Amino acid sequence: MANLTRTLAILLFSVAVILGIFAVMLARHPAPSPERDRTPAQPAALATPQRLAPVVIATRDLAAGKPLDADALTVRMQAEPAPGTFGDASAIVGRVPLVAVPKGAPLTADTLSSGLADVVAPGERAVAVRIDETNAVGNFVRPGDYVDVFFTLKREGASGDVEIGSTQARLLLSKVRVLGVGDASIGRAGGKEAKDSALRAGSPRTAVLSVRTADVDALTLAENAGRLVLALRNSADPEAPPPHAFAPLFAAAKPDDGAARAAAGLSLGTLAGARTASRAAEPVRVARAPRAATGDGIEVIRGGRAEQVAY
Repeated sequence: MANLTRTLAILLFSVAVILGIFAVMLARHPAPSPERDRTPAQPAALATPQRLAPVVIATRDLAAGKPLDADALTVRMQAEPAPGTFGDASAIVGRVPLVAVPKGAPLTADTLSSGLADVVAPGERAVAVRIDETNAVGNFVRPGDYVDVFFTLKREGASGDVEIGSTQARLLLSKVRVLGVGDASIGRAGGKEAKDSALRAGSPRTAVLSVRTADVDALTLAENAGRLVLALRNSADPEAPPPHAFAPLFAAAKPDDGAARAAAGLSLGTLAGARTASRAAEPVRVARAPRAATGDGIEVIRGGRAEQVAY
């Protein structure tokens, strides 16, 4: 009995020592106060910064069909640019809106003209002519090159009513810019390599030339009545024939200004510089037989020949 009491006493004493030690530790390290240790709430996730992109917009109301100038365009940064927008204003200067564009609206590819129409200079027209390797420098003519256009005309038949007096070949147009050859063109992106590969894919059958409106008649008439030859030239070569060298052609129509001259038309004889009309109008000179010195009779003219008939 005494041993049991002693064991219980020791056990209780041990528990009391442990509790005392625990109390001392709590006194040295008090529990954190909710009010004192409260930290500001952190955001669940940081907001991702938006990426801004340049977008070309109109600085004023733009009318359809009028070429764009630099003052009509500006660049604004936008978070989500629409598809087909432009980031460089200089890249679309000179292009033509197909529809009216209000002030502040972005310019898109769908609202602007595209293709060869954008590279044809004012006062010029794009005209396609037939080519092959024999009249286009062996298919070495490329978009962007400059050529001289020669033409040949053959005098057909032996009668006196032909439009031209003789077979001829001469320069028709000088320093003409080539806009396209086959499927390759200046307005199509891809660089020189893409143009070369497009031309190598097959022999081109047409070349698109940029010619003055007043010269379209001459080009089409020369192609239909004869044969064109494209002579490749250096773009830096300033050589050009004087205006009077084209006198027959330039005298074809009046007034001599662009579309008005083209509307007046051009004849093949004028294009060739022929003088067949005046030659045809000349009377046939026939040697007349001398009249008899003596004797009576009458003079009879048959088929342009004079005969003396006695009576």
